Amino acid sequence: MFKTLATLGLAAALLGGTVTSSMAEDAKPVKIGWAAWSDAEFVTKLAAKLIETKLNQKVELVQADVAPLYQGVGRGDLDAMMMAWLPQTHADYYAKVKDKVETLGTVYDGAKLGWVVPDYIPADQIGSIEDLKKEDVQKKLSGTIQGIDPGAGLMRLSEKAVKDYGLDGYKLQISSEAGMLTTVDRAERGEKWFVATAWSPHWMFGKHKLRYLDDPRKSLGEAEHVDILARKDFKSDNPKVAGFLSRMKLPIPDLQAAMFTAQETSYDKAVDKYITDHPDQVKSWIGDEG
Repeated sequence: MFKTLATLGLAAALLGGTVTSSMAEDAKPVKIGWAAWSDAEFVTKLAAKLIETKLNQKVELVQADVAPLYQGVGRGDLDAMMMAWLPQTHADYYAKVKDKVETLGTVYDGAKLGWVVPDYIPADQIGSIEDLKKEDVQKKLSGTIQGIDPGAGLMRLSEKAVKDYGLDGYKLQISSEAGMLTTVDRAERGEKWFVATAWSPHWMFGKHKLRYLDDPRKSLGEAEHVDILARKDFKSDNPKVAGFLSRMKLPIPDLQAAMFTAQETSYDKAVDKYITDHPDQVKSWIGDEG
């Protein structure tokens, strides 16, 4: 099965990493980068499984933060990444490498960023980000907006939203996806008030009853598409895998259901289940390459 390089810096993974004997065969493995986000982990591991089992090519997965992934594809150290949130969330990262990469396709569209609150908070009390300025609301929220990783595009946009809406009395809490989810779990159990950064697709919407706050100033952007980026010349170097990736597209409801399955079982089991449950979809992705 494919190798996952977890918790390593990208430079170490690419320059100092070794390939297992099962990969060190005739052809070099396809190197796909991913960051530790639930959606990225699922689609990347799904692609890797199909590339290995249907296209008979080895895959090496490289885990890193978002910025190093863009740099890696731009330099040609990575063959591809499957989590380019555009046109806004990753705009800064993409701008730096756009002339050095190629877009193979859109793996899903209708993706969304925003701030969420639990459904047990009445909508007439918090329905919009504007409502966070209410004194009683700020007090119940302890003046905190639960965030994620400091390098995430969502955090950059959230910082902008804090300024745009004049939320001077709030602290945007830097954390991680796991930290944000822990906060949401604990608050939900006690039906405490919270507001958290969030995005769709995500399995949390299958576990919790959450709603996005209206964003009349569009500070957090609108619906986006998530693209697959590849290094220059990857299409000509490996047309088989490039063709497969260009056809790979998942409906967001299917993806969120699969992500929830992964949380309940494991990503490997969720990937196997998705392949079993969607034979026609998989066949269309493989096309004439299989």
